[in-house]
Formats: sequence, C-alpha cells, structure tokens
Amino acid sequence: MSRRRAPLAVLSTIIVTAATLTASTTAHAATTTFTPTADTYVDNAATGTNYGTSGQLGIDNSSIKRSFLKFAVSGLSGTVSSAKLRVHTDDVTDAQSPNGGTFRSTSNVSWTETGVTWNNQPAIDGATLGSLGAVVRNAWYEVDVTSYVTGNGTFSIGITSSSSDGADYDSRESGASTAPQLVITSGTTQPPGDPVWVGAGDISDSGSGDTATANLLDNIQGTVWTTGDNVYDNGTASEFNSYYEPTWGRHKARTKPSPGNHDYNTSGATGYYNYFGSVAGPSGRGYYSYDLGNWHIVSLNSNVSMSAGSAQEQWLRQDLAASTKPCTAAYWHHPLFTSGANHAPSTATRPLFQALYDYNADLVVTGHNHQYERFAPQNPTGGLDNARGIRSFVAGMGGAGAYGFGTIKPNSEARNTGTRGVLKFTLHSNSFDWQFVPEAGKTYTDSGTTNCH
Repeated sequence: MSRRRAPLAVLSTIIVTAATLTASTTAHAATTTFTPTADTYVDNAATGTNYGTSGQLGIDNSSIKRSFLKFAVSGLSGTVSSAKLRVHTDDVTDAQSPNGGTFRSTSNVSWTETGVTWNNQPAIDGATLGSLGAVVRNAWYEVDVTSYVTGNGTFSIGITSSSSDGADYDSRESGASTAPQLVITSGTTQPPGDPVWVGAGDISDSGSGDTATANLLDNIQGTVWTTGDNVYDNGTASEFNSYYEPTWGRHKARTKPSPGNHDYNTSGATGYYNYFGSVAGPSGRGYYSYDLGNWHIVSLNSNVSMSAGSAQEQWLRQDLAASTKPCTAAYWHHPLFTSGANHAPSTATRPLFQALYDYNADLVVTGHNHQYERFAPQNPTGGLDNARGIRSFVAGMGGAGAYGFGTIKPNSEARNTGTRGVLKFTLHSNSFDWQFVPEAGKTYTDSGTTNCH
C-alpha cells in the first residue's frame, strides 16, 4: 500500500490538535511523538471558508494563507530536553517554495479545526520559534520548538510566509506517514544502570511495519543500531525521506546504522550516506566503531570487500587490537549463520567473523533475512564453542515483509517469523542480556543472558 496520498488543494493556515501516538512509560530519557488531532488553514481570498478537512496546509503571501497547529501534550515526565516540530511538504510541484515559512506561538489555543476561517482566525501573537528557508516537494523539515513546549499542556503554532510563491505542507488528513509531528524528548539524559543497545534491520518501506517498530523504540532508551536495508527498495533520498524519516527517523540522533544491499541499490549508497551523515562513519566506507560502557562495538559493511587482507578486514583487526574494553559486539547486514529460506548464509563474511573470533568478541548481529533467529556461541566454521564462540543473532524483523525458514542450521536455538520487533541488549560490565520486544498485539518473545569471554 502506498504511503503517499493523492494531491489535494493548496495549503493555508494550519491548526493542529495533537493526540499521543506513543507515550513513554519509562522514567528515563524517552522520545514521545504527538500527531495532530485537528488542522486547517485560512485564505484571505475566501474569508468565510473553513479548510479543516483539507489534506494540505498552505502558507503564502498572495493570496495570504496561514496555517495553525495545535498539540495537546500529556504523559511526559521529567524535564523536556528537546521538542521538534516536523512538517512534510506535499508531493506536488506547487509545494516547493523559496520560503518555508516563519513559525510562531499563539496565545489562543481554544480554536477548533472545523470552526476557523480567515474572519475568526487566532492571532499569531507569540514568540518566533524558527523559520525555514527554501523547501522542496515531498520532504521533511524540522523546527526546534523547545523554548515553547516545556512540558504537558496545549500548544498552538501559526505559520506564515512573506513569499508570493508559498509552500504546501501535508495535514493530518494526509495520513500518519506524512502528518505533522511533535517529537519530544524528556526525562534524564543519562539514565542510571548499564547501557541499552537496541535495534533491527530490514526496516522501512511503503507499509506500516516500520511504524510499529519505531513505536517500540519510543519507549526504549539507549543507542539504536540498524543491520542494513534501512529503506526499500533502492535506498534513494526520496525513500529515506518518505519512509524512514517519519518512523525510525525520529530516533536518528541516537542511531548508529549499518548499510544493506538495498541501500546500495543507489550507486555508492549515496542516499544512505547523505541521510545519516557523519554518524555512518567516513563517507563511502561504511565501517566504524564506538564504545558503550564496558563494550567496544563495531559497525561493519558487508556490501564491500571483506576478504582476508582487504582494507576493511585489516582495519577491523587493527581496531580490535587497539580496544581496551573487556566485551566486544559487531553488526552488519549479511549473516554468516542463518536458517532463512530467502537468503543463504553469506560465507563472504567469514573473514570478519574470524577476526572477531581471534580477538575474543562476544556478540554478532545481522539482518538480510526478514525474521528473528538466535544461535548458540559458535566458531567461524559454525561449530558449537561454549568457551570462545560468538553468539549471533539474525534481526531482520524491523518492518519489511516476513520471510520463511528453510533447513534449520546447527546450533539454531530460537526462531520466529511474522512478528516484527526490536532486539534489545543490556550491556553489563562482563555480560549481556537480550530481549526480543514484539510489535503491539503480538506475543512472541525471547530473552536470556551470556557472559563475555
């Protein structure tokens, strides 16, 4: 099913009353996303007309159009550390503009979506929150409204433009994938306890699976990882904007990605590297490392050479040799061990697994097959090795359509397909816990603990 709607009338004034899409249940830092419950625009060329049911929200200076957003924020705990208003331009030529508008608060928060016209519009009388420069069609834009949205309450924002070539944004009537969003981070920024490391692969497409898994991330603190195929089918800039950005994109600031083969369907994976920027490591290389607590973590690229002696394999060995952390994890897209029916084990990844094994790594996570699978600790040839073996997971259940299983491989201990979810690790000083967290409405789970070597 397409996540774009048919083009609608030109935008005007927006008024949005937001309902909670996802609310945090943790006392630690959490991201909560609110979506409009009402929106409209006004136009001085039709002073008595209400546009509350329009799929567009327009701003212009000829004729003058203004948009208003209203959000009802509730369920927050702790201090608001970040509040971002996100708006999406419509996928029509007229939506682009050299001026994306000026965003101001309004003191009047009592207006209704179906009652506002040019004649009775609320005054845009509050502080200026931000402005946007040139905007293009079918793209997300973000305005920092932290100075205004400081906790629970009702908030109203008006948008105006000084340009006669105005912009058109999608309203809530356009559907969940393009409706305005208010994304709020609240609570303590550094939660007590051991680091949480959570994610999945094979994530975003035109369906709703990535919405379900992004909702899970809203309630889980910590660093987010991805095991590739971040967006389908071809990793284009447009696909990242349309599919990934409104779901997992709201967690981009805490995400450490890895690329998949679909990301590389765009030459050089430029959509992937441009979207994630420096967080994806040196541009075009796609492998990098970082530390979390007592753990050293390596993000690798299974779409470039992995052979013994390759630049990536040599870099990996040097990186592991330099680490002083007692525990090590790595992740990439193509699995060395999998029972999936769609994609066979990727033996080309074995030199990376071998390097990790040689340096006593503890955990490997991959994707590619759209399912979940957990293996016992193994050596690089797939033999059971409880002394030095690396426990590996296939975590390709991030949102894309499910795959089946074929012949079950040795040492496969747990499997599921058809339940989307995220895989949550808690990284202790000398061990890790894992937990499969299923999408809402599903019951499959898997959990356990493994000591570091």
